[in-house]
Amino acid sequence: MIELLRKAVEMGGSDIYIIPGSWVTVKVGNQLLPLTENRVMPEDTEKLVRGMYELAHRSFDLINADGDDDFSFAIVNVSRFRCNAYKQRGTIAAICRIVNFELPEPSQMNIPQLVMNLADQRSGMILVTGPAGSGKSTTLACMVDRINETREAHIVTIEDPIEYLHRHKKSLVSQREVPNDASTFSRALRAALRQAPDVVMLGEMRDLDTIRTAITAAETGHLLLSSLHTIGAAKTVDRIIDTFPAEQQTQIRVQLSMVLRAVVSQRLVPTVDGKRIAVFEVMTVNPAIQNMIRDGRTHQIDNVIYGGTDKNMMSMDMELARLVREKRITRENALLHASNPETLAKRI
Repeated sequence: MIELLRKAVEMGGSDIYIIPGSWVTVKVGNQLLPLTENRVMPEDTEKLVRGMYELAHRSFDLINADGDDDFSFAIVNVSRFRCNAYKQRGTIAAICRIVNFELPEPSQMNIPQLVMNLADQRSGMILVTGPAGSGKSTTLACMVDRINETREAHIVTIEDPIEYLHRHKKSLVSQREVPNDASTFSRALRAALRQAPDVVMLGEMRDLDTIRTAITAAETGHLLLSSLHTIGAAKTVDRIIDTFPAEQQTQIRVQLSMVLRAVVSQRLVPTVDGKRIAVFEVMTVNPAIQNMIRDGRTHQIDNVIYGGTDKNMMSMDMELARLVREKRITRENALLHASNPETLAKRI
């Protein structure tokens, strides 16, 4: 298992797939490349996954109990790995994300300065959204690192699993992993409020209880960073509000309009040289958007973002158009990932 993981890192891979009936495969850019000469059978995949559990010093019984399991581990001088092991058709399979030991430079990840500047906020809620595997965790980690380098603060991160390890710089950083250090996100978040935090980074807002506690944390003067699996600012606001029972939604709209500072949406788009580049949309909450959230007019948010009059906002379609003009992505890929393909086609 260690040799396969080392080979995947040397090839510049991002994900490793261990699925019965196929080769052990690594994703490099947009290509799936075999790591083994032969297809692996169910007994092979179980042996490989058991090897990962040994590297993580974790009980293999956890996957048998629930049918899937998230965990992470590191191999010295190679990399960190974030894994999801699961059962499929009665066999054991796993997907591993390769995570570098060192945090990448935001500029190397194409994270705009506008996004990094959001880390200078002292209170409220900042959300990073996008599909699975779009780089949300990396963006959040870069924002935490920005705070760590520039402020004297106590930062509490709650993750499942921990991906990037943060050293103490100007700030003190406490990193808690679910379920090893805390049983649930909501429990860890409630406990964090008693740990004198200035900043809380919540890996994901998964359920009603966690979202409610997160809003409370943001209301009480903390800066809360988190992620959601949504695309676009308006859909993110609707998703949060729709999580609550109907009779509570009016109150939640008012609370959210007061605590939400920004929503960052991102996607990974294939480049012309076979790699992938992160493309961002940024909505910062100004008085107009506050009113739209409070009054239930979230469908008008996109008009404000795409109006282009606020320098603190960035539309994804404008960014896609810029990358096409710079010949970094193709017109076809830009239209495929656009929010409004017809308008973008005319703009291009």
